[in-house]
Amino acid sequence: MAAKIPVTIVTGFLGAGKTTLVRHLLQHNGGRRIAVLVNEFGEVGIDGELLRACNVCDDGATGNAAVDDANNATTNIVELSNGCLCCTVQEEFLPTMQELLERRDRVDCILIETSGLALPKPLVQAFRWPEIRTGATVDGVVAAVDGEAIAAGAAVSDLAALDAQRLADPSLEHETPLEELFEDQLNCADLVLVTKSDRLDPAQLAAVKAQLQKRVRPGVKIATCAGGRIDPEILLGFNAAVEDDLDARPSHHDTEDDHDHDDDIAAAYLASDLAFEPQELVRRLRQLVREREVYRIKGFVRVPNKAMRLVVQGVGDRFETFYDRPWRSEETRQTQLVAIGRELKQSHLEAALAASIERAELPNS
Repeated sequence: MAAKIPVTIVTGFLGAGKTTLVRHLLQHNGGRRIAVLVNEFGEVGIDGELLRACNVCDDGATGNAAVDDANNATTNIVELSNGCLCCTVQEEFLPTMQELLERRDRVDCILIETSGLALPKPLVQAFRWPEIRTGATVDGVVAAVDGEAIAAGAAVSDLAALDAQRLADPSLEHETPLEELFEDQLNCADLVLVTKSDRLDPAQLAAVKAQLQKRVRPGVKIATCAGGRIDPEILLGFNAAVEDDLDARPSHHDTEDDHDHDDDIAAAYLASDLAFEPQELVRRLRQLVREREVYRIKGFVRVPNKAMRLVVQGVGDRFETFYDRPWRSEETRQTQLVAIGRELKQSHLEAALAASIERAELPNS
């Protein structure tokens, strides 16, 4: 029987840099034929589209839950769009994996980029299913952690302070979903990757690594990277067979048959043919973040009198924008944004952007 296909799961909180990491790995694949499964939380596949824009990816990829033909490409991209991947493994993940296993002669390894709200352990457990177990193994779990956020004492990352507060006030809820998620990701990891390390001075970086080292399992290493740049040999080849090692990776949900996400966390989606000035758009999005509990904003933007598509990505009030490519002649030049937050609605996103909308006719080329 052919050897099992190694699978690397890249997990991490919203904005930790998972997509940037995967893109860099695809661009420096060392000749490996990599299948990528991208999980989206929201109605528009922003991360999948960003990966398809990578110059080593198959331009003919469809983004549907089926593997695109990769006879002449080194990468397949499969986007699972029906919510949290750890909740959709039966409906979408299983048939996707089965199709990949049927094409194992054209796949050297598989990367799974989970959504920022996915628990890693239920996904790993799916690799115990007979339909998958004989053909694939979880080579390793990589947890991407936003080093800048932890250094700044962001609430979701400053777990020590939250634990102290809980101990001081027994009436408080024992765990919030985001805290559990962060701990479960660390507990399941074979490698913790501190991203955005270039934004930290040596003392800050040392403190972040020391904090994380106290929370991971014995023997788990802490590595750093900036802009997703890291040697693929560090991310691949753990040979951990994680699905056979789950008892050593504790989770807050080990005693549950299933898990529930925080129902108050929602994705608000906006699609508009209108154009936005980048600086004013970011200003209005920052205002939305200040007014509401918004974890992540990402999307593509139509800019007045600009033939290129603008990518906007925001975590908290930190935003970055860049033009990734020209608009294609066959596609609709449309602004598409997804915001993920607590009790967030489309109307909130629409109201926040109303003042920054500028109607404009863009050139056709």
